[in-house]
Amino acid sequence: MKTSVMIGGAAFTDIGGMKDFIQHAERLGIDYAWSAEGWGQDAVTSLAYLAGQTSRISLGTGIMQISARTPSMTAMTALALHYLTAGRFILGLGTSGPQVVEGLHGTSFASPLARLQETVDICRIAFRGEKLRYEGRFHRLPLPGGEGKSLRIDYPKTHIPADIPIFLATLAPKALEYTGAAADGWLGTSFSPDHPEAHLSYIKRGAAAAGRSPRQVALHTACTISIGTNVEDLIRARKPDIAFSLGAMGSADSNFYNSAIRRAGFEDDVKAVQQLWLDGKRDQAAQRVPDSIVTQFAAIGTAEMVRERLLKYRSVGINGLILRVVATDVLDRMAKLEEVMDIINDIDAR
Repeated sequence: MKTSVMIGGAAFTDIGGMKDFIQHAERLGIDYAWSAEGWGQDAVTSLAYLAGQTSRISLGTGIMQISARTPSMTAMTALALHYLTAGRFILGLGTSGPQVVEGLHGTSFASPLARLQETVDICRIAFRGEKLRYEGRFHRLPLPGGEGKSLRIDYPKTHIPADIPIFLATLAPKALEYTGAAADGWLGTSFSPDHPEAHLSYIKRGAAAAGRSPRQVALHTACTISIGTNVEDLIRARKPDIAFSLGAMGSADSNFYNSAIRRAGFEDDVKAVQQLWLDGKRDQAAQRVPDSIVTQFAAIGTAEMVRERLLKYRSVGINGLILRVVATDVLDRMAKLEEVMDIINDIDAR
């Protein structure tokens, strides 16, 4: 099973700690490092720095927000990172949500899937080394009626075509179908191996409609891992973060994390938690999160309990885990990551 770690966001407060953690992850045999992009750090700068600090680990954007850049700039950035990393770069794309897209970037969130499809199309044209000519709903290259002409991105011809995998972070059913039809990989979240078809059925459907095997799509999903003997405390500690995801990661009407967990059979629980959060009752929202949501969407408990959960992920077809190891600081995160990798290496050896 492939393994990944996340960087950026609130996980790290200094560049030195990030570098030490990723170099440690590389020594442990971690396959990928994904850089987050929300409303703080961008997804690109850290990878450009880490390209010169690592030698083997694949570096991917997890994710670049499609509304924060034009598709052509996304392609230019991807090609630059592909060259800088000597081919270790993976382009992870996502739509983000309306609060970030409209609130931070000031662009419309309407038709996010169509915008994602057009971004992927234009990037692949660029990666093939072709001139950028495109007629879409939202993107037309060159702009009709203007003075521009169709351009080919200036990139070393010896490196074209550029083999840059595209992974998509999708949660809504139609977007998951598109992932199955067009992507090299899926960056999942809000996934439970106890309810895999809430996500994977749509990816399989999209792959079948496109004449692809589902095995052509690498299935990577985030997995929060918390190891300890006091399982009740571990579960309780996770509830505020889950309440935040259900109540704040999106608007009252558009919250993809919320919707994904509803599809797994937690309709009433999710509605109740979201409403408490929206009413400003955040402590009550956390208390309302049932233990089953915590345990079924993560790997929590003793080392043996975590091992059984990771086996469950593999049994339903997940072939990559993005390890979100619960820790107090960078040094603790390194130690916990080593413990988790010991478990995964033992699983892979059998």
